[in-house]
Amino acid sequence: MAGVKALVGLSFSGAIGLTFLMLGCALEYYGVYWPLFVLIFYVLCPIPHFIAKRVSDDTDAASSACRELAYFFTTGIVVSAFGLPIILARHPKLCEIKWNSCLKK
Repeated sequence: MAGVKALVGLSFSGAIGLTFLMLGCALEYYGVYWPLFVLIFYVLCPIPHFIAKRVSDDTDAASSACRELAYFFTTGIVVSAFGLPIILARHPKLCEIKWNSCLKK
């Protein structure tokens, strides 16, 4: 039952995050759709885990180097998903997003 609660909580927080991302882009006050490029990171995030799961077929509880490398790449992708709106907000000549739009992400 604890696994189901964690899955429901994760789904709920993901839905809230996507809602804030859409609001940060689609509201008339902001009106810039550049932060939607964060969705690319959302799609890329589980790929290292799936590759590591496919490659390492050991069933013991000890972590393998492949799995640890997948965690490292996944962490880098997640940090990049938070960093992209900040970089876009700091450089107004690159694209004109506002800081409020960046913070709603």
